[in-house]
Amino acid sequence: MNKHILITGGAGFIGTNLSRKLLADGYRISVLDNLSPQIHGAYPQLDETMLRDGRIHFIRADVRQSGVLEQALQTVDTVVHLAAETGTAQSMYQIAHYNEVNTQATAQLLDILANKPNTVKKIVLASSRSIYGEGAYACPTHGTVYPGARSAAQLKNHQWDPLCPACNGPLRAIPTPETARPSPASIYAATKYAQEDLIRIAGDSLGISTAILRFQNVYGAGQSLNNPYTGILSIFSTRIRRGMSLPIFEDGLESRDFVHVNDIVQAIQLAMESDAASGATLNVGAGEPTSVLNIANLLVDALGGTVRPEVTGQYRLGDIRHCYADLSQIKATLNFTPQVSLARGIEEFAAWVSSQPLPEDGLDKANEELKKRKMMS
Repeated sequence: MNKHILITGGAGFIGTNLSRKLLADGYRISVLDNLSPQIHGAYPQLDETMLRDGRIHFIRADVRQSGVLEQALQTVDTVVHLAAETGTAQSMYQIAHYNEVNTQATAQLLDILANKPNTVKKIVLASSRSIYGEGAYACPTHGTVYPGARSAAQLKNHQWDPLCPACNGPLRAIPTPETARPSPASIYAATKYAQEDLIRIAGDSLGISTAILRFQNVYGAGQSLNNPYTGILSIFSTRIRRGMSLPIFEDGLESRDFVHVNDIVQAIQLAMESDAASGATLNVGAGEPTSVLNIANLLVDALGGTVRPEVTGQYRLGDIRHCYADLSQIKATLNFTPQVSLARGIEEFAAWVSSQPLPEDGLDKANEELKKRKMMS
């Protein structure tokens, strides 16, 4: 094999798991990562991120450092672009920062590929299901519809479920296909959608093959336990281990598509290696919805917790109600099928969490910040 892969943001949760798999399959790996304290803690443990493996060329740098990025790209065959700021709520008040790290840094990467010597032949972009906003729904009268974001007034009145935009009637959530009209409901989502356009347009112009993967909610052993803004299972696990209350927003029936990191790694590698992925935009998920209340109860059971989830009726502006992936396109294009069931994934995640030092809980502080900014009630 011996192809050279650059993974931006590669010291993170997905990147570490991807590096492990690619090394085993004979790839040469370079990792560019700034080891953000919000993700890795104030004192990153390099041995926990595989970065002491002599087979990995680790570059501790910010993706915005153009000189370092230019040098890193010179002998690379494929770029897996994972580097991004990811907190949806934070993005609503760190607007310029999210745009700079997610959008402008991607433009800078492409500018280097357009103007400097390099050997890059493919880019795989980690995008997000958040670009859809609300997912697809079925109306008994109007068929498949895509409702807009729920208003502040709706949420204040605890009208949790979206209504049909044509008849104002009730809806049923259905799998969301890649053909759904993008409707970003957060700055984070807007920057991910901008990344997609930049990668697609520049790749076509430069003759570089591109694949865009829209990830659902990724979980598994190795994810950050320090970030109180992202990773619902990490946030819950810390509070369960500390015997703290487990607040569940809305009525707890809002659902997400929880996909194991091993399946994400499988999809990335398939996209890297298959010509069929060239130019494709593909959903990656488990293809099944799970309510937040259900996932919380599963985690309490797996960790032997003593405090059950508490449905609070609180809400955050910009949150969606339901979205889960239609996987028909990625199955047809890459023969991708999720391999890790939710039951097995939760069991493995709980076993890993139990082996880790107990982090401080940052959820209350994070929520207070959102309340202060009138983004949560």
